[in-house]
Amino acid sequence: MKWLKHAFAIDSPEQFEPNQTQRELVEKLCKEIVRRRLATPALLLLEMHRPLNYLSAQFLRFLQPIATVIADANGYEQLIKFLEQRGSIDYVCRRLEALEAEGTAREQASGKKPGTQRTGPQPPERHDQD
Repeated sequence: MKWLKHAFAIDSPEQFEPNQTQRELVEKLCKEIVRRRLATPALLLLEMHRPLNYLSAQFLRFLQPIATVIADANGYEQLIKFLEQRGSIDYVCRRLEALEAEGTAREQASGKKPGTQRTGPQPPERHDQD
């Protein structure tokens, strides 16, 4: 009856560690989210949909034939495998929080107020003639 003891056991989310390809993919995704200053909405969305991460991975698998026409097939497969793991959402949230904290610290060190950096085109300078 020893086998029955572990028949329904699931891995703890704290034990999850992505492989190198998945880590690079998540890092790239998180850096882009932080660069666009969408970390807070992304964290909110991830936390709300935490119970559905496996279901969302299965939905991505359903869309795989269409999505791989546009995206890298290997990267897309790694993203699906990553999201199928129980600790994946926790890992993404930790990376987003860490990257956002690094960006805020960098802005404070440079003397800028956090969130005031303009990333779009700058307006032309006005030269008033007297």
